[in-house]
Amino acid sequence: MLDLQSGRTTCTQAVRHFISCIEERSSLNAFIEVFAEEALARAEELDKSEIKGKLHGVVIGLKDNICYKGHAVSASSGILQNFTSLYSATAIERLLAEGAIIIGRQNCDEFGMGSTNENSFYGPVLNPIDTGRVPGGSSGGSAASVKAGLCMASLGSDTGGSVRLPADFCGVVGYKPSYGRVSRHGLIAYASSFDVIGVLANTVEDASVILQVISGPDDFDSTALRQPLSSAQNVESDKKFKIAYFPEWINHPSIDTEISKAISEKIKSLQAEGHIVEPVEFPLTEYIVPTYYILTTAEASSNLSRYDGVRYATKAATDTKELATFYQQNRKSGFGTEVKRRIMLGTFVLSAGYFEAYYTKAQQVRRLLNDQTALIFNDFDFIIAPNSPLVAYKTGQQNIDPIAVYMGDIFTVFANLCGLPAVSLPLFKHSSNLSFGLQVLSSPQNEVCLRRFTHLLMQQ
Repeated sequence: MLDLQSGRTTCTQAVRHFISCIEERSSLNAFIEVFAEEALARAEELDKSEIKGKLHGVVIGLKDNICYKGHAVSASSGILQNFTSLYSATAIERLLAEGAIIIGRQNCDEFGMGSTNENSFYGPVLNPIDTGRVPGGSSGGSAASVKAGLCMASLGSDTGGSVRLPADFCGVVGYKPSYGRVSRHGLIAYASSFDVIGVLANTVEDASVILQVISGPDDFDSTALRQPLSSAQNVESDKKFKIAYFPEWINHPSIDTEISKAISEKIKSLQAEGHIVEPVEFPLTEYIVPTYYILTTAEASSNLSRYDGVRYATKAATDTKELATFYQQNRKSGFGTEVKRRIMLGTFVLSAGYFEAYYTKAQQVRRLLNDQTALIFNDFDFIIAPNSPLVAYKTGQQNIDPIAVYMGDIFTVFANLCGLPAVSLPLFKHSSNLSFGLQVLSSPQNEVCLRRFTHLLMQQ
């Protein structure tokens, strides 16, 4: 970004560079489609104009579940093959208004359902650090693109860690804002009370600038926060913070010993710098993942019911006159295995006789989680935690046991259940040469303070 603003390079040179890099590293399968001609035309237009926008010439990739008018969008699902968006997401309109260049749409887990980016109609994305490993999901193509230098930044979406987990696995910054901070208008829905558009970038500063541009109230989304996101004019601060951590997370039976040790050492270094870092018991930990999957699959079964082969899909069942059979055959051929699994689970927990036992109970637990979290933030500024119990998995390794994959979300889904802003910072290196990060969470709508603290952590 600084090179563009200083004039050391032009928008056209930047776009040509990234198009070349995408071609050279096409084996990563990070991009589904590259808007090469369009991006070059926009770059030439920007080069002829004065620098006015905050993102003048910044080259950004889009996760394939964010709508861009006149461009294909499929949520990496076979059921949306050849579908062209009729409008742009509010976030995209705001990017373009500030001079950004959209270079293409990026591969992801189908409808955002997955933690490895292996559940895509277009095939798996590879981790640029180690191509035998997954990049994390569901925004794996977005994270891999930033890490591999295929764009300056990417927009992803985070329903239960889908920005932070790939950021953790690929060694980039992943910023999930508060629920409602960014309008969901134009984001293909997975679970509407959880979904958030987030940012993947190389630095906290880059992510924060993009977040400020795309955030704000929106008449098309009633859940969008009315208060605009103010900028942190001075990120340098000598203030000492109060920080909480959950011992049962850092010492969880599933966590890699190196991840546990690295975070424990980070706690000691923060204490040595004068910050107050204290353990807080969190007895609801064991309920987090079940609550998340009951509620998100219930919402998914409702949101995805629109994909019936009438308005969307490939219309595989053209030879039947039975409506139920028509729906069944289209969904059978259009949806992938993981999406079918979650739709069926969601339909089950919403069904008569089970609604009270599962869905209602899960909503009650969500309320308890929010209440207990609010009490923690009465006493502390931040919570620090791991993003994942493990570093990036080997490709194909986690497809054997889907329950193990679900349990791998234990540290990230908490922020979505409570609507908290959370950032994954690429601070650590594993003995396997893989990156892993530190997750930092703050109270809802406290992104400005979160930026100051994460900037401090990245300087150490």
